[in-house]
Amino acid sequence: MNGSFRADQFGAAGSIPVDGIWQAFEQLRSKFEKSGGSRVGRGDVRAAVLALLAEQPMHGYQLIREIEERSGGNWKPSAGSVYPTLQLLADEGLISAEEFNGRKTYTLTPAGRIEVEKSGGTAPWSTSDGDKSSSLPKAGVELAQAAAQVGRTGTDEQTKQAVEVLNEARRKLYAILAQS
Repeated sequence: MNGSFRADQFGAAGSIPVDGIWQAFEQLRSKFEKSGGSRVGRGDVRAAVLALLAEQPMHGYQLIREIEERSGGNWKPSAGSVYPTLQLLADEGLISAEEFNGRKTYTLTPAGRIEVEKSGGTAPWSTSDGDKSSSLPKAGVELAQAAAQVGRTGTDEQTKQAVEVLNEARRKLYAILAQS
């Protein structure tokens, strides 16, 4: 690819060289990665901790790892949100902490089990909102990666075809929004 094909079909005011497509998609990917689930409300941390402790006792780092794993890597709460939540739940009498091998292991109390039952035990990563916030960015990143690959290694004809596909996809996305 020598960058001679200009991707005016993207709808930008100017034209974008094919070599610039890769940079544009990298920016898009990083935007999705930064916003892909890191903004979660305090109630969600609380619900996640309670849901996990309903299964088994865990220490703080285990809770963080388990939340990240169960959310498919889309949500990794910080220690700065998990540990204050643990302290608050302990203050409320919903969990207890026991020191073992230099680590505090947290367990639900009977009051904590009642709280989990009242909430239905639904974990934040299993809600449909979680699917919305993680599946769309993931699909966008995967599309960006495919387009970037065509831009890097495709022929001029393949690149033109890819631009047509992307333009059609953009039109269809806006048509979805226009339906409501």
